[in-house]
Amino acid sequence: MTFDDKAIKLLGNTSSGNIFIQLVDEHDEAMLQNEAEQINKIGGTDDWCLASIKTENWNDDLSPWQTDAVFGKQGFGGGARLTLDGVLNIVEKLKTSLPAAVKKFFIVGYSLAGLFALWAAYQTNVFCGVAAVSPSVWFDGWTDYSSQNEIKTKAVYLSLGDKEEKTKNPRMARVGDAIRTQYDVLSGAEVRCKLEWNSGNHFVESDRRVAKGVCWLIDVIK
Repeated sequence: MTFDDKAIKLLGNTSSGNIFIQLVDEHDEAMLQNEAEQINKIGGTDDWCLASIKTENWNDDLSPWQTDAVFGKQGFGGGARLTLDGVLNIVEKLKTSLPAAVKKFFIVGYSLAGLFALWAAYQTNVFCGVAAVSPSVWFDGWTDYSSQNEIKTKAVYLSLGDKEEKTKNPRMARVGDAIRTQYDVLSGAEVRCKLEWNSGNHFVESDRRVAKGVCWLIDVIK
């Protein structure tokens, strides 16, 4: 997949060597300025640069494989491989276009983009760390995949709202057990990992939740 330049937006300090890649949709894109302010407030540093990439087909572009719809008729197309190819092309461009001599790349994401961030770190060692915030780890087959394969990153931040598993949808209700399993798997693999529980459901303070993940990664990956 090739992303149009208009789909890429840089926030923060473009001279920083800490580069965070975040896949976003229209809702996330509207929250980016708030997210940037939260990073500065929580972390007390401007040593970061966020490169957001807007997706066109959220369910298709970010899902690692095909599976049935959770709500309505729109399923998941399994286009993550093509999306990752496009992301890695952007990383290569940022290596030369941004001024820092030494760059560390991270990948962060919320909801299905959080799952994509985790999955991407199983595919490539390009990313020093991952922040998977309220990730869709309920996704069919994910727990088996993550348990049977080796992640290729040094640090993973996980978080979930404490009400997210309290849903009537039986597939999405798996999210609590799935993220606990994900944490156990990564901790057992000697990956530096944190699991943080936030107050509320899936739709509460997504900007602040992502900011906390970014700040944690800045702190642990020096």
